[in-house]
Amino acid sequence: MKMNHVGLMVGDMDKAVEFYTKALGLRVVMGNTKVQEERKTAIGRMCVAVFGEGFKGFNIAHLVTTDGIGVEMFEMIDRQQRHEVDFTRLGIFHFCLQTDDFEGAIARTEQYGGKVRMDIMRYHPEDDSKLAQMVYLEDPFGNLFELYSHSYEETYSTDYE
Repeated sequence: MKMNHVGLMVGDMDKAVEFYTKALGLRVVMGNTKVQEERKTAIGRMCVAVFGEGFKGFNIAHLVTTDGIGVEMFEMIDRQQRHEVDFTRLGIFHFCLQTDDFEGAIARTEQYGGKVRMDIMRYHPEDDSKLAQMVYLEDPFGNLFELYSHSYEETYSTDYE
């Protein structure tokens, strides 16, 4: 298996595209596109199958990370304005991006309406040879994301306390 993409619900597609491109450096593959509920096209039938009857339509955009992982964003017509994080619920609660520029990414996250949830932390602060860092942030709509300084494998293939 290979990771292909992550789907996010957002509250304002133009603001979301601006945030993910300017704050986090993703690239637009397909810009803000309106999708209506209909059954004439294959995509229309697929959307009814996924979202159910009466979803009323949405805006969609597709972005991609520098290593080719997609970020598919949906702005539903009927939606909440903000994601309310509930750590007691099952399901995906965040995604993670890797960067060498923590300070820049954090500053841009705040500049474009996101939020920093914690200080940058090191996994092994006692060992100067293990420099892996992480931080949790939010996009402007409350979706949680994490930044890593090292690959997933590099971060966890050493002793972890």
